Amino acid sequence: MTAAKRPAALLAAIAVLSLAAVAAALWTQHVWDMQPCPWCVLQRLIFVSIALAALPGLLLRSRMGCGISAIVVIALSLAGVAAALWQHFVAAVSASCNQTLADQIISGLKLDGLLPEVFQARASCADAAVKLAGLPYEFWSLALFVLMATLALFTLIRSRV
Repeated sequence: MTAAKRPAALLAAIAVLSLAAVAAALWTQHVWDMQPCPWCVLQRLIFVSIALAALPGLLLRSRMGCGISAIVVIALSLAGVAAALWQHFVAAVSASCNQTLADQIISGLKLDGLLPEVFQARASCADAAVKLAGLPYEFWSLALFVLMATLALFTLIRSRV
């Protein structure tokens, strides 16, 4: 396996994990009626953005393409970590999460109108504070963002070797 293929495989794993996270969020929303808050929706957007950021490295399969994709994935993953932590420690304990940064980003991009089943907030942050297998839902996202940042860091290292 050439050096360029290994980073591409890591980017493929990142893209699949990102899209699986959104699929899992949609499944829990529609099957278990776990409605998303604005910060949940923002994290969905970040997961989709990570998958899209992995595409250039996957398509170009060059060291530079993989490296640039990895850098963007790391930055987006860190934004996801920040969003998950903000959701847990600030938004979930606030009386209201209306018109927060998450709301402004989603409504500013008009995603809530274009794809309401995916990007429309349907609960307040306090209402969306639920647990899945004993962990707060946003900690599952946090763990995935950390994993994807780690994989992207390995991609960056491998694309430079």
